[in-house]
Amino acid sequence: MSGEPGPPAGRRLIDAQPELPEGRHVDRNTMPVLAAGFVRALRMAQIEVPIGATLTFVRALAATEGLDRSARYWCGRQTLITRSEDFATYHRVFGSYWVGAETDAGGITQTIESTVAVDVADDGADGESNEGDDDDAGEPDIVMRYSAVEVLRNKDFADYSPQELAELAHLMAQIRVGGAERSSRRLLATKAARGRHDLRRTVRRSLASEGEAIRVARRARSSRQRRVVLLVDISGSMETYARALLRFVHATVVARGRVEAFALGTRLTRLTRELATLDPDRALDNAAAAVEDWSGGTRLGDSLQVFNDEWAVRGMARGAVVVILSDGWDRGDPDVMTEQMARLRRIAYRIVWSNPLKATDGYAPLARGMAAALPFLDSFVEGHSLGALEELAESINRSVDQDRTVALASIR
Repeated sequence: MSGEPGPPAGRRLIDAQPELPEGRHVDRNTMPVLAAGFVRALRMAQIEVPIGATLTFVRALAATEGLDRSARYWCGRQTLITRSEDFATYHRVFGSYWVGAETDAGGITQTIESTVAVDVADDGADGESNEGDDDDAGEPDIVMRYSAVEVLRNKDFADYSPQELAELAHLMAQIRVGGAERSSRRLLATKAARGRHDLRRTVRRSLASEGEAIRVARRARSSRQRRVVLLVDISGSMETYARALLRFVHATVVARGRVEAFALGTRLTRLTRELATLDPDRALDNAAAAVEDWSGGTRLGDSLQVFNDEWAVRGMARGAVVVILSDGWDRGDPDVMTEQMARLRRIAYRIVWSNPLKATDGYAPLARGMAAALPFLDSFVEGHSLGALEELAESINRSVDQDRTVALASIR
């Protein structure tokens, strides 16, 4: 027993920091051994790590003094991973090996163990308390765990801390925006009894049966995903939500093809090229540099007019799913907003509006821009939290027929 004074009475937090597996601590002497073990764990997870990448990883850790978890993460991702499809597996293995984070199909769950010591007053036969006793060997240790994902899923973006906004990039990557499908002119082989005859495949099959066409090969039209166009409001009234929504837009642009992104403010700015990078922080920096009216005024009607004239009517929005992420505040003429939404309605497949203010108690779409746009929308959803964006993704993936089914169910 040490001679140090005991902890104060009551509950005391001993250690609230995540520990490495098996109680290991990272220092410069053990770093090469732990780095080799991490590479072994990646290979066991079916990730192909080049032979010389381990030495490069160790040199990168030495150059960056990889005692920081973020530095270790990015050093390994840059030196050990050669295929973009391995990023999700790398994130899971990194969490399980270094910080005890667990990732499942539903999202990233960070499990942080906090050991709490509780002083238990042990009254002896003489009724005196043992508060002054330094021997705390009998104090129980309580292990507390919580899931950061469940906390963040329903938390308003306006209440996020800078650390939670940084974690949001990983959580956004788990949201899958597929988009509605449409029939394509391309013909593919099918096993169905109906379809066009595929003469070439039928003849080739007949060679195995001495020229007898026993089975007739057929082809049918395939399907392809519709284009998704995302327009995010970056005006002053959306300042607390713009960065979080841009992370959602970036994750959508990176995850699938045929996605276009624009920023709405006092003018229209195309952001597709700026957001087409895998690094979410770099993508946001590129977007901030490209947008000249960040946190400025709002002229939604005029911005939509530019979008219709230069992009939408010329083909970008024809048959596409157009998603507008805005609170609906507009300083322009509401008649312009009505006219431009009517033009967009005539060429778009579906129009989805996500409003972060919709989750507010007692909310009503009374803003001039929102009231003018509401009659032309196929879906009007919330956009204030991670859970709301998951519902937004489901709404983007729905077809017109599914929209009608949902509307009928709500009426009943």
